[in-house]
Amino acid sequence: MNIPLNGFVEYIDDAIAKRGLSYFRKGSVVSFEETGPGEYEAVVSGTEDYTVLLTVRNGMLTDHRCDCPYDMGPFCKHEVAALFHLQQDELGLRVKAPTVKEGKTRKQKKPTGVSERVEELIGKVPPDQLRAFLREQAAGNPSFRNLLLSSFSQHDARESKSVYASQVKAILRSARDRQGFVNWSRASYVGRSVGDLLAQAQKKLDAGNWNSSFFIASAIMEQMVEALKYADDSNGDIGGCITVACDLLHELSHRHESEDQRKMLVEYALAAFDKGIYSGWDWEVDMLEIVMGMMKGKEDAGALDVRIDRLQGSDYRNGVRQKLRYELIEKTEGEQAADRYVEAHLSSPEMRRMAIMKRFERKRYDEAREIALDGIAVDKQGKPGYVVEWYDWLLKIAQATGDRERIIEYARYLFLNNFRPQQDYYEVLKRQAGAEGWNAFLEELLRDIAATNRILAFEMLAGIYVKESMPDRLVQLLRETNSLARMADYEPMLAKSHAAELIELYAAGVAEYLQQHTGRPHYQTACRFLRRMNKLGGKEKVLALISSFRAIYPSRSALMEELDKV
Repeated sequence: MNIPLNGFVEYIDDAIAKRGLSYFRKGSVVSFEETGPGEYEAVVSGTEDYTVLLTVRNGMLTDHRCDCPYDMGPFCKHEVAALFHLQQDELGLRVKAPTVKEGKTRKQKKPTGVSERVEELIGKVPPDQLRAFLREQAAGNPSFRNLLLSSFSQHDARESKSVYASQVKAILRSARDRQGFVNWSRASYVGRSVGDLLAQAQKKLDAGNWNSSFFIASAIMEQMVEALKYADDSNGDIGGCITVACDLLHELSHRHESEDQRKMLVEYALAAFDKGIYSGWDWEVDMLEIVMGMMKGKEDAGALDVRIDRLQGSDYRNGVRQKLRYELIEKTEGEQAADRYVEAHLSSPEMRRMAIMKRFERKRYDEAREIALDGIAVDKQGKPGYVVEWYDWLLKIAQATGDRERIIEYARYLFLNNFRPQQDYYEVLKRQAGAEGWNAFLEELLRDIAATNRILAFEMLAGIYVKESMPDRLVQLLRETNSLARMADYEPMLAKSHAAELIELYAAGVAEYLQQHTGRPHYQTACRFLRRMNKLGGKEKVLALISSFRAIYPSRSALMEELDKV
């Protein structure tokens, strides 16, 4: 989740925030460097020294990582200490300065970026010392050794897929516990380490080293798929590496420069499918898609043909099989034969989609509309997702033919029923209604939304009130829901024009919240909203609430303490 850097404390558990602030205040951030634009590296001293990486883009914290073992929440105290260090000027914080002996002054050094310091150091260290350092690090640091070997593999006559497979195995081996399992926090380490190899593979391909890139990508895919059997990949670190490696194979299929390279990748993809290396995963389908894009002649077509038939199982798999079959027929027998195949399999959503798309591309709109309407009739009972897709096609067809009545009909349906919009249906409706008829149209649309029982009705109404500048209605909607979180979401739009109403909304919300929740974390949440009321100019209301809470909940000592801080 991206969070605003100037308000990061609000997103962190209070206990962790306090510990992080304590670490910062006592000088535990022993080093802090900007390693690139918006990228920071800190060393924070705890039980041992831990490295924290922060990434900031446009005032938002977009990534944060620490190599400590803490796994009880999204932020650890070391990351928080580094954030306080980064924001110390804005927050008015200071670390107690180290004592300096009398008579001495501390010389202020101009900060230098890490990259500049590294470049300066490389220029000064003799080559023989650099070689000795590389040998020492490669001998004792497997991660460094793997990076060194992959970075300069073009100079290694023994380069092969097995060399890179050994490197990936070494990474996985170092991440396993005594039972041979990779837990989710170590899976993150695996993802970062293998990610370095993937970055090297991309660099090699961009430099024209196709073979090395192929060796790395295929080795990573095979070893990481195997690792899924004994790893907790709930964060998707391992699966993400496989997907990136597979995408790289697709890129290699488009950028091969010789017949030998084409054959190498085709043979690999077919062999991987036959061995079931990626069986049960979507990457198995990728192998056939790679062959489809690179096939040449009847031999390749025949090899692909028999393997497509083996893709059996779920409705999804059957749909993928039919799509591949269609592509193969189109390539080997031509467009008309492929069209006949589609017509014979319209019961498959995949083929129905293909039939509509082809007719739309050929501007045979009436036929495309009939196929979409038939799809709605077939799927309306148990497949609402497909129904929405067919309505999307109906809207595209109506837009292509300028059919205003149908555009409104279909856009209205999609606006009210679609969680994953293909277009901005609201703007489509607004354009079609026109300036003169929009107000009446809008009121009818609002009544339709309010009458639904959809979970997203609030967001739809609130979104319209914001777009159409209807703050009074937005306030009333917030009053009906009485949700503190929602009030906070829309506070920026109402703070200037409706501060008094917001203060009253917060007051009612906080009172109800304390009726329903107990415990210090909840009391801290309530007090945060009291502070919001203060900022809006509601100091008198806040004092009155605090007085009433003290009278109503005198036995809640933790609440009394938190109220003292407001």
